[in-house]
Amino acid sequence: MADVVSLKADGAPSPLIIEEADGILRLTLNSPPANALSIAMMETLKAEILRAGADKAVRVIILAARGKVFCAGHDLKEMTAHRADADRGRAFFEKTFALCADLMLTITHCPKPVIAEIEGLATAAGCQLVATCDLAICTDKATFCTPGVNIGLFCSTPMVAVSRAAHRKQAMEMLLTGETIDASNAKDFGLVNRIVPKEYLRQVVDKYAAVIASKSPLTLKIGKEAFYRQIDMPLEEAYAYTGRVMTENMLARDAEEGIGAFLDKRHPEWTGE
Repeated sequence: MADVVSLKADGAPSPLIIEEADGILRLTLNSPPANALSIAMMETLKAEILRAGADKAVRVIILAARGKVFCAGHDLKEMTAHRADADRGRAFFEKTFALCADLMLTITHCPKPVIAEIEGLATAAGCQLVATCDLAICTDKATFCTPGVNIGLFCSTPMVAVSRAAHRKQAMEMLLTGETIDASNAKDFGLVNRIVPKEYLRQVVDKYAAVIASKSPLTLKIGKEAFYRQIDMPLEEAYAYTGRVMTENMLARDAEEGIGAFLDKRHPEWTGE
């Protein structure tokens, strides 16, 4: 993949390195060593995901990071600086957490699948970012934690994503102890899909992305939206809803083409309709 954007218009380093090729958009957090979710990082990341969601050329999004830390969560230095404000930082804290929620919802509502590629530590809101992505693939040296309880700040907003990705008891274990878990435990907990050696991480993630990018973009959009809508519904409501979704999906041209190609033993040609 070719490097498309790594500098801002004023020549300063961008919070993101942006690469795009063959329907795959790679967004690399570019603020080591912490790759913290500062206001600038969250705004840039949200804008790029919104852009990709509307771009027909993009089929899959990968979130990666430079350095030894995938993401250390919110920028505590940036937040602490606002304690000197007249309101002791309340307005800035509200802005930070609201923007973070918007970013996570943007990932969830994005019609394109989002894959997290994790090397190193994902902590607090960084762990939230991993848990929010549709898929997560990490190295065998990656670690994860929600350590807010250790500094008097419970990881309440990371809890939303972590408790929906990990099993309930394991999520509570992470939140209450603040202890770091290794890649093996993260997979057992349900936070990641696969663990691979560091030297193969990008290769494996790119392969997953390429496989997904080969599918009908309309079908991926329908499926991702339906997955997140049905998951918290009562069983009967979920079946009724997904039955309606499948009926509409069946009427789409891509479903007609895909089924026809399967019966004819040929490769389908997707139109996204």
